[in-house]
Formats: sequence, structure tokens, C-alpha cells
Amino acid sequence: MHRVATSVILALLGAVLLAFVFTLGYVIDEGRGDTGDRAQQQTSPADDSTGSSEIDFSTLDQILEILEDDYVNTDNLDQQSLYDAAINGLIDSLADTGTFYIDPLTYQLSIGPSGTFEGIGATVQQVGDEIVIARPIEGSPAEAMGILSGDVILAVDGESTQGWTVDKAVLRIRGEKGTEVTLTIRHLDDVTEDITIVRDEIQLQSVTTTPPGGVLFDDEGTQVTDVAYIRISEFSQRTPEEVEEAVREAEESGKSGLIIDLRGNPGGLLQETVDTADLFLDEGTILIEVARDGTERRFSARSGGAALNIPIVVLQDAFSASGSEVLAAALQDNGRATIVGVNSFGKGTVNIARELRDGGALFVSIARWLTPEGVLIEGVGITPDVEVITPSPFEPQYTPEEDAQIHRAIEHLRSLQASEESVPSSAGP
Repeated sequence: MHRVATSVILALLGAVLLAFVFTLGYVIDEGRGDTGDRAQQQTSPADDSTGSSEIDFSTLDQILEILEDDYVNTDNLDQQSLYDAAINGLIDSLADTGTFYIDPLTYQLSIGPSGTFEGIGATVQQVGDEIVIARPIEGSPAEAMGILSGDVILAVDGESTQGWTVDKAVLRIRGEKGTEVTLTIRHLDDVTEDITIVRDEIQLQSVTTTPPGGVLFDDEGTQVTDVAYIRISEFSQRTPEEVEEAVREAEESGKSGLIIDLRGNPGGLLQETVDTADLFLDEGTILIEVARDGTERRFSARSGGAALNIPIVVLQDAFSASGSEVLAAALQDNGRATIVGVNSFGKGTVNIARELRDGGALFVSIARWLTPEGVLIEGVGITPDVEVITPSPFEPQYTPEEDAQIHRAIEHLRSLQASEESVPSSAGP
């Protein structure tokens, strides 16, 4: 058994090394054919003086042999368990939450048609060592079973989630339509319960123009009709097209301002995020992507965006992550929007899946994102121009009439209209 396990580990190491070798080419070449002048590459010489030395696996082979011959609890000497432990130990040593292994069954279940997936219908975020529900998707099995924003997932089918990454949690919770998954949930009132949910096909709606409660209210409880509202729940293939349609309608109807709500948005597709930001910019940098050798790939706005003049306020919360942080930073750093809310999550790595020989996948962090001003997003997040702390629309104590972030956004947009400023300053009101 130890010889098989050792060969598997060696194969995995080879796959990891190949992943890193081919990853660099993927980052540099991705999108060259269809981004026009948006992606302007600035390269620096690669450092080839990394050095290398062969690793001697004889000690590991000896340990496995001793365990096989002498270990008292033979039930623990399951080959698959040792295989998984060796893989996870290798990856855990990197101390990178964006790099992890997914077993073959879980990985295959994660693959579905664009815009849909099979699962419970909820977005999650990692908070410390815990997996927390960011929001249940409207009409989903998760919502129907009482899953709420802020709920902590302690276990999935009895397996503790302590230390799991968001991606690992998502892939473990997803599964075929009609199958069940049991989540051990700790609610905001500290009550813990097991909730069994029947998975279904979830249709994602990335953009909506209907605000919480159906209409916008100012802080005096008066309905607001001259401000447009767009909520982007995540960045999928249709997001740029849907946002463009919404903003053109807003400008044609004479709206005096626009609220872009990114609260609870976990991110999504990078190019679609860039294309969405490009709608509001006529020039300037949208994003800087830095590869492992220091090579920079700069995404720049093209001239002629769909909505260049309408004043914008972006709403974000602690669950706004990844692509939503890219969009917020692009509009903030280019002086195109004021951000209202709290500091965002701080997810700024580029991750890709490399399929492995066993049918599983190794998710690898291949690059990091910087804001247009060169500030690292990972672990830092995007700082709002105006801090407003209030329950998000996905928390049970939320009421639309008391949404302080929307109230502050409306107040700011009205102040711009009164002063006849056509474009808001990122310095905040």
C-alpha cells in the first residue's frame, strides 16, 4: 500500500508543479483575442534564478511502511484517507486559502450549465475559521428551510467546516437536484440545529432593478422616484448586458442618480466584472493583476461607456467580495462613484481549477489583484468613503424603510444635484 500511496503523492506533486508552470501562461494569454485595448500588459523580466533541488521521499515511504507493519489501529490505515491526508498536508503547508484540493465526486457535482447550478441556493463567506451564510437566494430551498444571513455552517453532513475555504464549502454543499444535504447551523441567537435541505436547480439572476421593499425611501420615509437602483448579486456571463440595459433606461428616463448595490455580492467572472466597470468609465485603469513573477496585467477602460455622466453611489457590506471589490475600487479610484457602507471582505486572488488525473481538481491561486491606485485587495478590502453601519437586506432585522445606507446614498445624490456636479468625487461628501 505504501508504494501506491507514495506514487500517488509523487504524481500529485508533479501535477502541482505543472499547474504552476502552465498557470503563468494562462494569466498572460487569457483574453488577448477579445479584449481589444482593455488589457494593456506591462511586463517585467522574470526571475529565473529560483534554484531547485530534488526531494527525497524515502522517509515518507519508510513512515508508511512502518505504519502498515506496526500501527495498532489498522482501521485508520485506509488508503483513500492517507491519500487525502497527504494531499491536504501538502497544500496546507502553503498557508493559502485560495489553493486547495477537491475530490473527484465533489468536483464533478460542481460542474453545471452557465447561469445555473444544483444546490441549496445560498452564497457563503469565510469569516475567520467559520463559513457564514452571506444570503439565501430568493425562492431557493435554503430560504424555504429558514436559512438566514449570518447563520454559521458548523458542519456539512456531519463533517466539521472548521478551517474550510469558501470554495471548499460551496463544492461540498452543492450536489445533484433531488439529493439531500444536512447542515449544522448556528443561528444569530446562538441556537444550533441540523437542517436537511433537498437540493434543486438554482437559476441565478445577477441583476435586478427592484430595490428592497419594491421602492426607494429617503430618511423621512418619502418614496424616491428620481434615483435609479441596480443590485448586482454576482458577476455572471449576462451581467454586463443586463447592467447596460438598466443604466441606459435610467439615463433615458432622466434619473438624477444611480445606486449600485453590491451588498452580499461574492464576486464571479473576472472579464464580466471588468466589462461592467467599463460601462461607467471613458478612460483609466480598472484593475491591475500581478502574477507570481511580478508581471503586471493592466485592465484599462475603453472610450465610449454606456453611462458616463450619471452620478453613482456604490453600496457595499462586509460580504462584498472579489469581483464586487474590483468594481467598487475601479469606480472609486477613477472618481466615478462614492462608496457608502462598511469595509468590504478583502478577497483579491485569482484562482483557477486544474483538473487532476484522479478526476478531482486542484484550485490554485495564480495572481493577486490591485486597485487602480495599486493597493492590494487581498486581506485589506475596499474602504468606503462614507461609513454607514446598518443591517443588510439579507438579515432578519432589516426593514427597507430604515435602510440607512440607501438613505445616505440618496442624500449624497441629491446634494450633487443641488450643487450641479455631474460626476461625484471619490473623496466622499
